[in-house]
Amino acid sequence: MAFFDLVDFDNHEQVVFCSDEETGLKAIIAVHSTKLGAAVGGCRMWDYASDEEALVDVLRLSKGMTYKNAMAGLTMGGGKSVIIGDAKKIKSEALFKAFGRALNGLGGRYVSAEDVNITTTDIAIANTETPYVTGTEGKSGNPAPFTALGTFLGLKAAVKHKLNRDDLKGLTVAVQGLGSVGFYLCEHLNKAGAKLVVTDINEQAVDKAVEQFGAQAVGLNEIYDVECDVYAPCALGATVNDSTIDRIKAKIIAGCANNVLAEPKHDQALVERGILYAPDYVINAGGIINVSFEEDYCADRATKKVEEIYDTLLNVFAKSDIENKPTGMVADEIARQIIAQGGK
Repeated sequence: MAFFDLVDFDNHEQVVFCSDEETGLKAIIAVHSTKLGAAVGGCRMWDYASDEEALVDVLRLSKGMTYKNAMAGLTMGGGKSVIIGDAKKIKSEALFKAFGRALNGLGGRYVSAEDVNITTTDIAIANTETPYVTGTEGKSGNPAPFTALGTFLGLKAAVKHKLNRDDLKGLTVAVQGLGSVGFYLCEHLNKAGAKLVVTDINEQAVDKAVEQFGAQAVGLNEIYDVECDVYAPCALGATVNDSTIDRIKAKIIAGCANNVLAEPKHDQALVERGILYAPDYVINAGGIINVSFEEDYCADRATKKVEEIYDTLLNVFAKSDIENKPTGMVADEIARQIIAQGGK
């Protein structure tokens, strides 16, 4: 495999492959950029089909963190890590201690937080071996509620721009993925009067959403065919792809998943279909914003900063209209300009 020729390699500053025979740890840490500060981004544990799939994921996610942190106005660079394996089978205290030692070896160039299948407890274990973690209990804690809040506000901004509505009452939102963030998002949507259609690989989470929110449950593959106002992808990425894009009936795509678009071409393809896309790394920045307040933590200040996502997205949408460019392209251009100017 020609690593430097990979489509998703974007002049990453550093990519580290970590293993520990005793605990079975297999991890990849990708530092995309430290131009705005130490690279900060969550760690994801997933049972990837191949090492190559894990590598592509961490490359894409780390680049997304660089842009996410820039657009959120944070003095942080972008990085990400993935631990390869089934979280239900390989999680152990020893494994996260080994992961902590791997983090420590980077000397603070990368600071890890929680992501898919990683909890504050896991981060606390890694913290016994390294100071280079964030999102810890007693400080900023679990970022999921803040990611959900930012996504909810970003979704409202998209509805304001596309549908000229300040409320969500009666609108149908198809939520794909009921993990920690997705379920919190459903709580916000339900309180706002939205009708929910949901799906997830976890049947218990689906049943809970049906019971608590009166949601309609559909199959994993049926979510793309739902007649709805908003499609909210909240699971893994690349759900807007060649196979699904013509099936999506929504007027808006706004969810908390990373790397929603399988390829850059889908940005323009959504424009051609009249679908407004809220760039994922802008709308889902609530968690990393909360984490940025780790030291001397104040939930009120973190929340106020997360609320800025609403206006940030309105600016992206407006610029997209003025320049006749896809929203994803516009967000990328703004992020690159912020990075080039050193965060100013």
